[in-house]
Formats: sequence, structure tokens, C-alpha cells
Amino acid sequence: MASKLFIPSSYQPKLGLQDLESAIKDIKDFFENSLASAIGLQRVTAPLFVRSGQGINDDLNGIEKPVQFCVKEDGNVQVEIVQSLAKWKRMALARYGFQMGQGLYTDMNAIRPDETIDNTHSIYVDQWDWEKVLRPEERNVKMLKDTVRAIYGALCRTEFHIASEHPNIRPILPEDIFFITSEELCTRYPDLHPRQREDLICAEHKAVFVIGIGGKLPDGEIHDGRAPDYDDWTTPNDDGGCGLNGDILLWNPVLERSFEISSMGIRVDPSTLLKQLEIRGLQHRTELPFHRMLLAGELPQTMGGGIGQSRLCMFFLRTAHVGEVACGIWPEDMVRQCAEANIRLL
Repeated sequence: MASKLFIPSSYQPKLGLQDLESAIKDIKDFFENSLASAIGLQRVTAPLFVRSGQGINDDLNGIEKPVQFCVKEDGNVQVEIVQSLAKWKRMALARYGFQMGQGLYTDMNAIRPDETIDNTHSIYVDQWDWEKVLRPEERNVKMLKDTVRAIYGALCRTEFHIASEHPNIRPILPEDIFFITSEELCTRYPDLHPRQREDLICAEHKAVFVIGIGGKLPDGEIHDGRAPDYDDWTTPNDDGGCGLNGDILLWNPVLERSFEISSMGIRVDPSTLLKQLEIRGLQHRTELPFHRMLLAGELPQTMGGGIGQSRLCMFFLRTAHVGEVACGIWPEDMVRQCAEANIRLL
């Protein structure tokens, strides 16, 4: 486990612990308001757990197992802690009666027990989950890019705000975010792993959105895993690739690598859902309540995503480990190595 830990050379935290805790709250408050204003979102309350067997919980790459338990007072029904709210949000938009162009966001707190633990990953995940109703004609890469630019603008405003409050933290984000498809990355760096491709493109442009994640690339591999039943990763787009989804990546000068801040995209419509379920051999999911509602046209066309709260705090406060901005459980050897390197785990 210790081999997954990156130790920056001569690392020094930017803030004392009390100032750090104050800055974490400042970042979350400022960015949340900026995000809601930028893309037109209303805050709603979200569940920590959902009933099992409904097709509502996010299964991420399809192999991660959620934490499950039984509720005694409800006939010992089995429920599971959410891994994200990708599908729940779409149902909430329909249930609450959100109209075209309206959207919601919420604080999502999840437990992912199968998560790899390293500088940026914990079994505890906190993010802003957001979802917005689209018109059918807005299912295109232009809408995707416009929304990415709006979110990126909120990121830049937050960085300037934090820098104004803490003089030893200097803004480093570029004025614009760079767009590239996963197919273009594959063609540009054919002999490299997708993670290495992200590092190189981020080192060059500092802020990047990789379009089209989940479908097969020219080399027969995928850039990264995506579930088949929320993001659309098969529809051809105007940039010469496939997929109406992607990741926002920033260059992290502390970790000296690309740094994922957000995964987002335009969601599947009924035909795309069937196609992607077939690709993954998961056609049996069409019998689950969420999927039946989608196929019956009972859910709106949407786009949405998640933006990591602790990830954002890591980036803006220039910390080396997610445990410096969020409490968690870490392997003993990792705790020891962090202490020796002046990395203060909360």
C-alpha cells in the first residue's frame, strides 16, 4: 500500500491547521454558490443510502461493491450506502417537476470500500452532485463544452478568492480550459497508458477536458471505465470522437501530475441505454425500476456530474494528500510515511 503514496520533495503545508479548516469551509461555500449561479442549479437534500435492487445506486465501473445493511423496522429490507447519485438525481428532477434548463445540486457523501487508497483516493467520497434538464436538441458536444466552460469559470473565481485571502497561495489556473477527445489523446500518444496521456496533456495545457470516456479507442482499449446506464459514451460528437461525457483535469504542481476534479456528461437516452447495456453484456438491467422508467420515457433528458469537494480543497490549498483536508482511514504504513514527510492527516 505504501508504494501508492507519492511524497513531494521538501513538502511544507501552506496553512496552519486552524486556518486550514477555515479555508476548507470558505472554499466549499464560495464554490457552491458560484457553481449554482454559473449553470442555474437549486440545492436539494439527498439520501445517504438507497434500497438495494432498484438500479438507483451507482455501480461505478461495475465491479465495486457498495456497503449494505438491513433495516430492522422495515422488514429487514436491504439497503446500501450510495457510491454516487448519478441515477437518483435524474429521478429527483422528474419527481420534483424541474423544467427545461433547470437543475439541482446536492452534497453527496459516499463510502466506496473497494477504492484504492493513495494521495487522492479515500474510501470516503464527498462531492457536489449536480443534474440539469436538457432539451432534446441540446444533446450535443456544444452543450457539453459550454457547461464545462461555465464550471471552469467557477473554479477560476474560487481560486482567485482563496488567493486573495491567503497571500502564500498564488493563482495558477490558465484563463481557458483545453478540450481534446480520448481518441485524439490515443492517436497522439499511442504507446502510453491513458493516465500517462493525461499527465502529458495536462503538463502542457494545465486545465483540460477529455471528451469521450468509456467507449473503445482505436487501440481497442478504453480510456477509463464508465457505467453503461448514465453517461453517454457512444454517440459520435462533432469533434471527431465518440461520447458526450468526459473529465475535467487540472495540472497539480504539488503531485506533479494530472488531477481529476470532475466527471460529467450528457446522460443516456433510451436508445443509447440499450446500446451501452448490450456492449457491456448487462441487458438484464432493463428489468430494474430505474431502467424501466428511463425506457418508458418517464425520466427527463439530462446532463450532470460530480465535482470532488475534498479534491477541490486539495488543489486550492496545495496539499499533498486528501487526508489533509478530509478525515479518513489510512494504512498504518501510509500514516507513518506521511508523518515523516510533514503531511498532516486529519
